[in-house]
Amino acid sequence: MTTTRKMIVFLAVLVMTACAGSPADDRVCFDGTCFQVEVATTEAQRTQGLMHRAALPADTGMLFIFGAERPYSFWMKNCLISLDIIWMDYSRRIVHIEQDVPPCQEEPCPSYRPAGSALYVLEVNAGTTAQLGIAVGDLAEFRLKSLSTP
Repeated sequence: MTTTRKMIVFLAVLVMTACAGSPADDRVCFDGTCFQVEVATTEAQRTQGLMHRAALPADTGMLFIFGAERPYSFWMKNCLISLDIIWMDYSRRIVHIEQDVPPCQEEPCPSYRPAGSALYVLEVNAGTTAQLGIAVGDLAEFRLKSLSTP
């Protein structure tokens, strides 16, 4: 096999591997506007969250999935970027939004908490909810291939 042909085969395999089951398959959508999300389902993933990230690409975020509905608190310790935090109930309806939450600058870090209970929390770039008109009461659609079973 020639070097060129080997390179083509290698690149084809690389592309197919990158597309199959990638995080790009996980999306949260509001009225047709979708965010590619990383899904945090374990305690370790939820604790790490978006800490130490210097940037978050546009139209991306992190979806936190909890085992029970509660008024989960979030803080911005070790976060380097400002975020919008969106709490949703079991039906995926937005129950609370904190906009333009800044990184924690000094201890103790402030906590952000909804008035009611939530099962899901989505973090996106600061200013996103205002820019897109995402509001309390809106319903989200989840397209989570990483959690679906074959």
